[in-house]
Amino acid sequence: MDNKNSNPLLCDIETGMCEMPAGKEKDSVSGMTQSTQKPVKVIYYTDPICSSCWGIEPQLRKLKLEYGNSIEIEYRMGGLLPDWSYNSGGISKPSDVAHHWDEVSVYYDMPIDGDVWLEDPLNSSYPPSIAFKAAQMQDHEKAILFLREIREMVFLQKKNIAKWEHLETAAKVLGLNAEQLKTDYEGKAKELFQEDLKLGKELGVRGFPTMFFVDEKGNKEFVYGSKPYSFYEVAILKLAPTASKSEYKKSWEDLFAKHQTLTAKEFSELSGMPRTESEQLLNELTEKGSLTKVVTKNGSLWKHVK
Repeated sequence: MDNKNSNPLLCDIETGMCEMPAGKEKDSVSGMTQSTQKPVKVIYYTDPICSSCWGIEPQLRKLKLEYGNSIEIEYRMGGLLPDWSYNSGGISKPSDVAHHWDEVSVYYDMPIDGDVWLEDPLNSSYPPSIAFKAAQMQDHEKAILFLREIREMVFLQKKNIAKWEHLETAAKVLGLNAEQLKTDYEGKAKELFQEDLKLGKELGVRGFPTMFFVDEKGNKEFVYGSKPYSFYEVAILKLAPTASKSEYKKSWEDLFAKHQTLTAKEFSELSGMPRTESEQLLNELTEKGSLTKVVTKNGSLWKHVK
């Protein structure tokens, strides 16, 4: 993909990095403070429409289950797509992304329907990023669920999450105060988003996903792009060698009690069940009425019926 560098949405599948046009790596960690009671702080730079970030959801969910007692993850927004004018004179356009997202879906084995870029393309990733900061102002845990919800909207439901109507719907689904979210979205959340962008530049964030692992002494490890689970585990253990891996229940009932929705890849990663068997089980549970299945042209997502 020759125009990859001029279009941050055309991610490098092999490195798993959605790279910003002018990003440069630095070794600076100014502003990266370890302010948690847990041994390791993780600063996670991401973006709501970063396809590679969607690709690491299985690893990230497993990391929280196994090392949640040792790490605290701080979500930061990186601003992947300011608008389309940054590439004035280039050939990149929203429709270029459609086929790429379909390719990414196959590569990461995570459902993504690239047709949103043909049917209702986003003009920027800033609105959903600012909405996430507004959600954080209300409730950090619900904000993470909000991010998941809007990602499912854009990747599976082909919804343009730059539009307020979809952000409002996601907020209501998760029990956030939609009116307060709108107020913060139009005010303070914009400042918080700019602070994320500023820190990202100081840290040398050049693309997404980027994770900085830091201990109380300021020692650091970095993981750039989409990597296998072991890379994230090694980063933690280098900084906290005594960190113990928590055991968790891996039955489908327990996993869906923790996560409202799971893809077959996520279920396989979390349960330890082979990928093919995982999808077979999820389909059987759907037939029994225990789960509902959201089908896209590039894979499915399952929801627990409560």
